[in-house]
Amino acid sequence: MDVKLPPLGEGADSGTVVNILVKEGDQISKGQTIIELETGKAVTPIPSAAAGRVTRIHVAEGAKTSVGALLLSLEGSSDTTESAPASAPKSPTGKGVAKSTPAKEGEEQESESADDNYESASQFPPPASPSLRRLAQDLGIDLRRIRGSENGGRIVLADLKSYIERLRKAARLSQRAGATSPSDAKAPAESVDFSRFGPIAKRPMSSLRKIISQRMSENWNAIPHVTQFEDVDITRVMDLRKKYAEAYEKKGARLTLTSFALKVVAHTLKKHPLFNTSLDEAAAEIVYKEYFHFGMAVDTEQGLLVPVIRDVDKKDLVQLSRELAELATKARERKISTEEMLGGTFTISNQGGIGGGFFTPIVNKPEVAILGLGKGRFQAVVTADKKIEARLLLPAALSYDHRVIDGGNAARFMLDLVDAFQNFNEADVKI
Repeated sequence: MDVKLPPLGEGADSGTVVNILVKEGDQISKGQTIIELETGKAVTPIPSAAAGRVTRIHVAEGAKTSVGALLLSLEGSSDTTESAPASAPKSPTGKGVAKSTPAKEGEEQESESADDNYESASQFPPPASPSLRRLAQDLGIDLRRIRGSENGGRIVLADLKSYIERLRKAARLSQRAGATSPSDAKAPAESVDFSRFGPIAKRPMSSLRKIISQRMSENWNAIPHVTQFEDVDITRVMDLRKKYAEAYEKKGARLTLTSFALKVVAHTLKKHPLFNTSLDEAAAEIVYKEYFHFGMAVDTEQGLLVPVIRDVDKKDLVQLSRELAELATKARERKISTEEMLGGTFTISNQGGIGGGFFTPIVNKPEVAILGLGKGRFQAVVTADKKIEARLLLPAALSYDHRVIDGGNAARFMLDLVDAFQNFNEADVKI
C-alpha cells in the first residue's frame, strides 16, 4: 500500500519535510507519526493512514512535498483506505456533492456579467444614504458601479454587500483560470548579479522565512498603517516585579514585564473594544470580539512566530506568566502547533529583551492593532510638583488599521494604557 500526504487543513497544500521518524523495515501502526512537516509557521506531525512494514521511503528530510504526494510504501497492510479531507461540500440534504465543474464556473461567471458591467449613465451621484456613501468611500467603491434595488434606483446596504460578493466570486474565478491580464500581472522580480561587485554567499530562504515574507507583504499592502508613540513610566511596575519575583518563582512562574503588559492591554481593550475587532470587508462590517486572545511575537532562530494566549482577561498573573514561558519555549523549539497560532484578537511584540527602542510593528491581519514595546531606560523627568526624578520610561508604539481606527481613538487608547501601567493594582500581583 502507498501512504500519501493527506489534506493539511485550510490554507495549506504543501510543506517541507523536517524529520522522518521511521526507516525502511520498520513495522508501523495506523495513526503512528511517520514524518514531521513544516507547514506555514508550524511543524505538523503526519500520521500513517495504515499499518504495515515500511518497504520504501519516498521523501527526504529538507525536501518539499505537497498534498497527495507519495510518502511511504507498506506491505502486509489490509487497510487500503486513504486519508480523506476533513470535510466535503454538503448539499442541503446533507449528502455529498461533487466539486464544481468548469461548465458550472462558466455559468456562475455568466450570471454575474450583467450587473458586473453596470455603470450609471447619469451625471449625478446615485441615490443612497449619507452613511452608505461614507462606507463606500472608506472601502474605495464607486457607487455608480452598483445597480440600486429600491425605488428610483436607490442603493441600500444589501446592494453594496451583493456587489462586494460578486467581486469576490470574480476574483476566485480569475484565480482558478489564471486569468490575469498583462497590465495587472505583477512584474517578475529582477535578479541582480551582486558578484560583479565583490565576493558573495547565497543561502536559500527557509520555508518559514518565505511565509513570513509573504504575510508581512500582504499585511502591509492591505492595511493603511498609522503608528502612535508614547513613553510609559514603568517605575512602579518594575518595583512590583522585584518585590514579588521570588514568590512567583516558587510557583514555577517567571514574572516579567510582558506578564504585566498582558493584564494592562486586556484592561485597556475592555475600555476600547474597537481595538479588539476585525474588519469583514466582504460584508462591510466590523466584528467585535468578546474574547481576548493575544498573539505574542516570539523571536526564534528560524524567524518570527506568534503563538496565542487565550482568555487573557480570565487568568491571573501566575497563570499568564507560566503560559507565556511555555508558549515561548515551544515556539523556539518549533513544537508549536498551527492551532496554537490561530484566533488572536490583538498582538504584543516586546523587543525590550533584545534592547530595542521605538519601532513600528506591522498589524497582524485580520487584527486591527498591534502594540510594540522596547527596552525601558532611566530618564530625568520633571514631576507634577516640578521636581526632577529619575524614572524608568518604556517606549511603546501602537500600530493600527486606519480603515477601522482614527487617530483620536488611538490617542485615547494609549493614554489609558499609560495610566493602567502607571497605576497597576498591586492586588493583581499578590499571590
